This record gives sequence, structure tokens and C-alpha cells, in this order.
Amino acid sequence: MAGEYPLENVILATDSYKVTHHLQYPPGTTTVYSYFESRGGTFPYTVFFGLQYILKRWLVGPVITESKIQEAKEICQIHFRQNIFNEEGWRHILKEHGGHLPLRIKAVPEGSVIPTRNVLFTVENTDPMVPWLTNWFETLLVQTWYPITVATNSRYQKELLAKYLIDTADTLNTLHMKLHDFGFRGCSSVETAAIGGGAHLVNFKSTDTIAGLLFARKYYGCNMAGFSIPATEHSTMTTWGKSREDEACRNMLNHFPSGTIAVVSDSYDVFNCCQNIWGTELKAAVEARGEKGGVLVIRPDSGDPATVVLKVLEILGKQFGTTKNRKGYKVLPPYLRLIQGDGISYKSLGPILQKLKEYQWSTDNVTFGSGGALLQRLDRDTLKCAFKCSFAIVNGEKLNVFKKPITDSGKHSKKGRLSLEKQGNTYVTVEEGNGNPVKDILVTVFENGKLIREYTFDEIRRNAELEMLKNNKRT
Repeated sequence: MAGEYPLENVILATDSYKVTHHLQYPPGTTTVYSYFESRGGTFPYTVFFGLQYILKRWLVGPVITESKIQEAKEICQIHFRQNIFNEEGWRHILKEHGGHLPLRIKAVPEGSVIPTRNVLFTVENTDPMVPWLTNWFETLLVQTWYPITVATNSRYQKELLAKYLIDTADTLNTLHMKLHDFGFRGCSSVETAAIGGGAHLVNFKSTDTIAGLLFARKYYGCNMAGFSIPATEHSTMTTWGKSREDEACRNMLNHFPSGTIAVVSDSYDVFNCCQNIWGTELKAAVEARGEKGGVLVIRPDSGDPATVVLKVLEILGKQFGTTKNRKGYKVLPPYLRLIQGDGISYKSLGPILQKLKEYQWSTDNVTFGSGGALLQRLDRDTLKCAFKCSFAIVNGEKLNVFKKPITDSGKHSKKGRLSLEKQGNTYVTVEEGNGNPVKDILVTVFENGKLIREYTFDEIRRNAELEMLKNNKRT
């Protein structure tokens, strides 16, 4: 077979039926204009992120070559068992544009927090000979649903954590480290972990998903987007045996005499470990380490999260003592904290935090880790992401295009050329070409094979920041 591995051929990075669509538009079609939006779903807003990755990964540069055309032609011939591949169209792009894609993509700035049911980006062809090209790349471009949904899910949890820190803690200084990404192993692929892990880092700086760090470095120019600490897993604890659990714990204190460490403590009996090992046998060593600035983070990893976290805090509070912060909530000594990394999601986080608050424990005491619920327990319908055609030019006539199924009003699509404008404290999508270009926040990010606007990770983080932090509010 000629050419590269098929999964690297952008012509083949589409749904099968799109191979036939160049034959289906009305004769005389010269422009197809489509848009992407969240039609609603689990969260009231979206954090726009990830389009730049797709553009850099797939669309920037002379991505159409002779070998890719030949490869796609051969595969489609076998796949459809007939010759319907648009060889002429792809050759036109190769000959007239040097393999660069004649498309224009406008999008909201990455990191923008936009209410659902608004346009997030638009796509149109810039060469009237290839109007079918716009929707050919729907398949790739709609995959922005994943980083958008992870970033949105992560930010929603950041809002919850900020709310309870405001209620129960003296500062928000620890917020950016409060939700740790444990999701690498739970993802369907390394690439998924990279994209999702990078999306989480829009909101936090705490992760164990190295792939996400590399993603942010390669596609968004961030040298180091997140941080971690030395930590145990069950294998490094249980190989000591149940009778030597105390030695396994002491080993961590000895090997890491300073800095922050996390030790999973539920291999057998988390309550016994906290009371009799950490809180009695090793108490002096934990305290001595704390005098040098060291922090021990104890990790429960089983049972009902709210119940277990509360009980562990009560045991540690009894053994090590507590103080009350300015808001009257209990805080463990600064050298002792918890991380709950089992069963954490946007649904479970609020009830845990509320229970701790009810028992007068500050959110400062606990960090959370999330895996499958952060990076994998999501799909395109979480935010009901969709890509639809809204405008076309056919035989010189400008047409506002839309769908309006009588069976589902939620799937009604927008009409005409679109702009996104700030009106008061919210955003509004203006349809049918009636928008004000001066007010439109959609920015041309890609045109004719070139990346026109590139966002740094720092810019994206600033755009996505909670309003209370953007405005430098303090508790």
C-alpha cells in the first residue's frame, strides 16, 4: 500500500459516509459554512479548549500529498466496492493550494467560559471549488468535545472547592492543587490521557498524568503545567506484609525526610493505621519531619468517601491535635493532610465537602484525586456537542440553512452566518448574519493551512480562571 500508515492520513480521518457527500450538495454550491456548539447537557457552561491541538496535529501545513490521495483512493475503492472517491477534488487542493487546506476557522479564545447553546467555532471553505471540504473535517473537529468536556468538568469541581474553601478556610491559596489527576490508567489510550490530562491542567496544577504535561508542552508551549509528589501504591506497602505495615510507613519517612509525601494507608485497616501507626508509633517522627517543613498526606482508598474521610480526620485530630482557623473550622497541624482519591467525581465531591463542613472541618485538610470520572466517564452527550451547517451559497444565492425536527426541539439548529457577542454579563449568538463584526469575539485561528492565532497555556488559564480569582478577591 502506498503512502503512510492510514491513521496518519488526514483524508481518511473522517466518517465513511462523508466520502460520498461531494455528490450530494446541490449543483452550483460554492460555500458551506458550519458551526460547533454545546446544545446543553450536564453543565451550564463550557470551557473551550483543545481546538489548537487538533489544528496543529492534523490541519496545519501541506497535509495533502500525492501518496495520501493514492492511499485514500485505494482504501475507499475496497471499502465501498465502487469508485466514488473524490480524487479530482483532492487533486485540486494539491495542485492549487500546495496541499494546504482552503478552510477558514473562527473560534472563541481558548479557555473562554461560554454558556451552553452558543456558537464556539465556525468553519467554511475559502475555495468555491471545494465546498464539501467544510464538513469533511466535522469528524476531527467535533472531537474537541472531549477536551472541552474534561476542562468544563474540572472547572465545575474547582468552583465547588473554591466555594467550600471560602466558607471554611482562611485563604484560597491551595485551590490550584486541590484536585489531582489520577486518570492516566483509566483512559482508553495514551492520546486520550494526554488530551484529557492537558484539559484538566487548564484549571489545576496537580497531576500524575505525565501525558497531559507533554501535551501542554507540545501543543501549547507550557514548559511544566503540573506537579506531583512522591507517593506509595498498594504494592509498595503490601509487599512488606501486614505485620510490617509500620515498617512500610517508616520507610517512607526515612527515604523522604523532607517535602510532601503521600502514603496509601488502607491496605488493611485505615483506622488502625491512622490511630496506632501514624498517630502513636510514628507520631514523633511525623512531628519531627513537620518541624523541617515536611508534610505527610495520608490516603484512604476504599469505603464510602464522606464517611471514611470524616472518621480519619477525627482520629488524626484526636492523635495530633487541631487548631481553629479564623472562620472557626478545625485544621490539622500543617504537616498532616489527607488525599481522597477513590470515588471522586463532580457528583460526589459536593456531598463530601458539605459533610466535612457540617462537622466543622475545614476543606484545607483534604485534597482530592480523580481518575475515571475526571477523564473517562464522559461522552459527547455530556455537553450535547454538535456540528451543523447554517449557511451556504448555491448558484450565487445566499441561503440560511437549518434543521428543525418536530420530534426534538433540543436539536433545532442555528441559521446563517453567526457571531458571538457579549451582552451585559452573558454571551449571545447572533444569527443570520446580523451580528456586529466589532463585537464578535470569534477569532480567525486557521486559514488556508496556516495557524493564524496561537494561544499559550498561560493565556488559556487566565481566560478560564474563576471570576473571584480574576478579580483578585480574597476570603
